[in-house]
Amino acid sequence: MLVLKFGGTSVGSPSRILELEKLVQSDEPRIVVLSAMSGTTNALVEICNALYVKDIAKARYLITVLRNRYEQVITELFHTANGLKNGKELVESHFTYLEGFTNDLFTANEEKAILAQGELISTTLFHFSLEEKNIRSILLPALHFMKLDANEEPDMAFISSQLASTLNQYPGEQLFITQGYICRNAFGEIDNLKRGGSDYTASIIGAAVNSREVQIWTDIDGMHNNDPRVVGKTHPVHELSFDEAAELAYFGAKILHPTCVLPAQKKNIPVRLKNTLAPRAPGTLIANLKTAEGVKAVAAKDGIIAITIKSGRMLLAYGFLRAVFEIFERYKTPIDMITTSEVAVSLTIDNATQLNAIVAELKEIAQVEVEGNQTIISVVGQLPKHTSGYASKVFDALKEIPLRMVSYGGSQNNISLLVGSEYKTRALQALNKGIFNYD
Repeated sequence: MLVLKFGGTSVGSPSRILELEKLVQSDEPRIVVLSAMSGTTNALVEICNALYVKDIAKARYLITVLRNRYEQVITELFHTANGLKNGKELVESHFTYLEGFTNDLFTANEEKAILAQGELISTTLFHFSLEEKNIRSILLPALHFMKLDANEEPDMAFISSQLASTLNQYPGEQLFITQGYICRNAFGEIDNLKRGGSDYTASIIGAAVNSREVQIWTDIDGMHNNDPRVVGKTHPVHELSFDEAAELAYFGAKILHPTCVLPAQKKNIPVRLKNTLAPRAPGTLIANLKTAEGVKAVAAKDGIIAITIKSGRMLLAYGFLRAVFEIFERYKTPIDMITTSEVAVSLTIDNATQLNAIVAELKEIAQVEVEGNQTIISVVGQLPKHTSGYASKVFDALKEIPLRMVSYGGSQNNISLLVGSEYKTRALQALNKGIFNYD
């Protein structure tokens, strides 16, 4: 079995939906994971924001605008009386549901229910479109099997059991469609896997059903060696190890969700990145393989905050670092990079939600400096410790860029550098020239 995930642009218009129908047909059983139509989740977030501040008139206006968009899609997508009827009833049902929130108290739980509507609509629309053409498909509601545990991690035992039980009800069926992103939490409430979570859904499902391969379809020819939006010339990377892909995803490569690789890696299931606009292109294969030595790609992660903790007591104080890390643990804030000296430790975070509380506690044990607007530049590949030259090549390329922090040696796959965000473009361009010889 294959698991294929398609993003919002792949279902972003009637013409793209029709192209998608061609890509999902095969003799091999497959589960298709869909995101919401492009722009829908952003529109739903706007609706939620209006409801939070009790701007009911604005919320109703935004709901009407989004509804009009879907009604236009229905008229262009369906061409039979039954297809139009199904499409109109679908839109009516979901937007009546959305309008109901303008008449009641609005909470965080309701927000997650609203945000789920995009995927619920896109998958049903696609199912109805296939049905109109007599293409057999089974709609699998993700809310029946995608579940988080008490630690907000995928409940793999539940997911695997529920999926197996559901799939067994459809012997001989070849095409299943389900929603990415959405799930239920440990209390049974509607929840989600955060932005970009459809990739994660696909990988989780692939692991749960032991699929032959998980395919992530976007509008780009796989993972590129640098950010094509920033540098003049890039090339696709045809093969990556799981560890290389995980580093690139976590440190800013937009094509892949940071958590996507892990479930597939645990089950040794290859992940392939494909291009919907060029389906015959090889894309990028991510698997348990030993790739060639050297730098494969560069990625940048914005929105980073650097925190420097200085203390005269740190010298020979064996409990100091533990005390520091316990503060971040209490506030469930992950640390990206860390460097230490005899009297100070510098680290970075990308989530400022609990920053004030963290800094307040840190100030009880040390002096604290906070610096925002930082970017982590990661140079990723097979960089074995016994081979010289990789670090010097990176530093030589960046000799004109002020480096705030450097992390090297913790992984054989990554050299990470912290720079002010105003230097990001220059840094990526310099690395493109210094490492990949692209002007």
